[in-house]
Amino acid sequence: MDFNVSDEILGTFVPILVYWVYSGIYIPLGCFENYRLHSRKDEDEKNLVSKQTVVKGVLLQQTVQAVVAIILFTVTGNDSDASVVQQPPLVLFRQFVVAMLVLDTWQYFMHRYMHHNKFLYRHIHSQHHRLVVPYSFGALYNHPVEGLLLDTIGGALSFLLSGMSPRMSIFFFSFATIKTVDDHCGLWLPGNLFHFFFRNNSAYHDIHHQLYGTKYNYSQPFFVMWDRMLGTYMPYSLEKRAGGGLEAKPAKDCQD
Repeated sequence: MDFNVSDEILGTFVPILVYWVYSGIYIPLGCFENYRLHSRKDEDEKNLVSKQTVVKGVLLQQTVQAVVAIILFTVTGNDSDASVVQQPPLVLFRQFVVAMLVLDTWQYFMHRYMHHNKFLYRHIHSQHHRLVVPYSFGALYNHPVEGLLLDTIGGALSFLLSGMSPRMSIFFFSFATIKTVDDHCGLWLPGNLFHFFFRNNSAYHDIHHQLYGTKYNYSQPFFVMWDRMLGTYMPYSLEKRAGGGLEAKPAKDCQD
């Protein structure tokens, strides 16, 4: 029997599957205390929301994302097979990079605004910051409104403005999902290529989740260019934590 699944369906559901598979890999790795950015005790005591609630929140956001993705693919429907075959690798690479830049730009300014607008922070964005100690499957734990504004609309814009096909979107959104999960994993693992290629990584984003870093390191999920250009970049150093493990320490005085 021939089971053909459209690129649109794959582009909608593969990133969701990737999210749970990739975040699940980090769960047993969290047992290695020497690679943790926070102790397991801190994770249990400092976080203000249960893991069960986090799972429900992520599933809700992914449901909204799936609905919007299906609508978007329906409205912009085209012959995805032909569009991919006819495009040379350089064009596909350009689309990928453009999508990364669009997503980063949208998320930086929306993310920063949600911190500066007291109403939005108190009633919407603070939900994500209930995870003072981030972990992998909490990466997309947001208020539904934030999930729609930052992730869903940001993803739609990156898809539309880059001109990528539904097939290309499978790879882009899966990669963006993996990167987002990695940034929230709470671990600093040796040999992690994301740490080699991106300054925006698990330690960089961990700074933002701490009370002293909430005015800094808004960039997500790829680059740090907007933080650098607009004065919200907080460099860090990794130091050994008392009791084992590592700790991301700010290299900038933010007592302002």
